[in-house]
Amino acid sequence: MKMKVKKGWVAVEVGVEDEDEGGFQKLVIPISYLHHPLFKGLLDKAYEVYGYHIHGPLRLPCSVDDFLHLRWRIQKDPHPHNEYFHSC
Repeated sequence: MKMKVKKGWVAVEVGVEDEDEGGFQKLVIPISYLHHPLFKGLLDKAYEVYGYHIHGPLRLPCSVDDFLHLRWRIQKDPHPHNEYFHSC
């Protein structure tokens, strides 16, 4: 089933292939996250793992728990200075 995403949001799949939970969890995030320094580090890692050519939602190589912590940090401080998230 295809997920309908509201304007201003983007669908992502979060997870690591060797997790016990067996796969990826689909989430939606505000597009503004794509410009956040913490999220940019995760995008760089996604490029290293998957490259640019992937079909479907943007896939992020990060455990769901670590991603939820990253999302909390972005919400807490939307304008950090040169910060990097090391858990993902």
